[in-house]
Amino acid sequence: MKTVVAFSPRNRWLLLPLFVVAAFTLSAKPALTDVFRQEKLAAIDAAITNAIAEKRLPGAVLWLERDGVAYRRAYGQRAVTPKPEAMTEDTIFDLASLTKVVATAPCVMRLIEDGKVKLDAPVREYIPEFRRDGKDAITVRQLLTHTSGLRSGLGRSVNGPNAAISFACQEKTNSVPGTAFVYSDINFILLGELVQRVSHTPLAEFAEEVVYRPLKMRETGYSPTEKLSKRIAPTVGRERGEVHDPTSFGMGGVAGHAGVFGTAADLARYCRMMLNEGELDGQRILKPETVRMMTSVQSPDTVRTRRGLGWDIDSGYSRRGTVFPLGSFGHTGFTGTCLWLDPFSKTFVVLLSNRVHPDGKGDIRSLQTTVATLAAEAVIGFDFTNVVGALPSRTNSPATRQASPSP
Repeated sequence: MKTVVAFSPRNRWLLLPLFVVAAFTLSAKPALTDVFRQEKLAAIDAAITNAIAEKRLPGAVLWLERDGVAYRRAYGQRAVTPKPEAMTEDTIFDLASLTKVVATAPCVMRLIEDGKVKLDAPVREYIPEFRRDGKDAITVRQLLTHTSGLRSGLGRSVNGPNAAISFACQEKTNSVPGTAFVYSDINFILLGELVQRVSHTPLAEFAEEVVYRPLKMRETGYSPTEKLSKRIAPTVGRERGEVHDPTSFGMGGVAGHAGVFGTAADLARYCRMMLNEGELDGQRILKPETVRMMTSVQSPDTVRTRRGLGWDIDSGYSRRGTVFPLGSFGHTGFTGTCLWLDPFSKTFVVLLSNRVHPDGKGDIRSLQTTVATLAAEAVIGFDFTNVVGALPSRTNSPATRQASPSP
């Protein structure tokens, strides 16, 4: 004989504890020890602490995350002069060239999604004065992949954004567009201008509207307010909240290549969105196919350096380490900032520092690579030795055996 329990108003309260337990079981996150090897996390701590002791940087904030489980820590000092300040997890950093991938690139891609910009259209369609001297054929894609043939920077001081754009439009190409990789701030200065002209909105406002506000990145953006200044990590030769990059500074602090400030927590939200194919907490920032395009190789097959649209995949600038697979992606910033995201294991690393403080002599390139390697080694339950979909390696050549700079 079957026993039937009637779902009546009286006995439903007897079942409530079971529903609560089931719901908790389904929603509970794994423990940190189930996601990351503790000895590898300790090794990351030691590597950063040792680098601080060697005066390669004053301090840093780390955010390592997988499956919604995060290991985050602040190390060392936010400032060493004029008086010491302890680093805190909510420190706001000058993100330098991370601006390219957390502001300009997504803004350009939104305009492409909206049909207002074409990826393979000549840049002169949007900036008519950008022409002659080999520039007529340069496309939006070539700016995004740093294959435009333009040099790395303007190489001169600027007084205002109009002057910077005028100088950029006077540049001559050093190689045929689409034939060589040269990391260039000029590319993204132009892209920032393109965003403003096509959207009819200042770049800072457009980035806030389409990226930061919907993602609830409340402490990320250009030109941070005075009330945030106490938490901003100082650089060198600037007041807190003033962008370190000289060209961006000359442009008023808002430019496509540098100028955004932000926290590790905000960047973690951005990384989650990217690894979730453009959506976070019900907010769609970019289409899945757009994210896949941005983070897959978009540079020509004839160019050995592999870049996505804005993102670095396999170049002398990469801070992938030795374990994350080829096909993961990231970016660095001159002030000592770094992101690396692995779509295969759904892991990301945010390492922020102000290595240029106090004297501009800090150097954390090897530390960034070490942290990425240890972060991947810390991951439990994922085999990095045989990753389906990873890119094949390429034998080093003069095109790829370049110094490991800090853009």
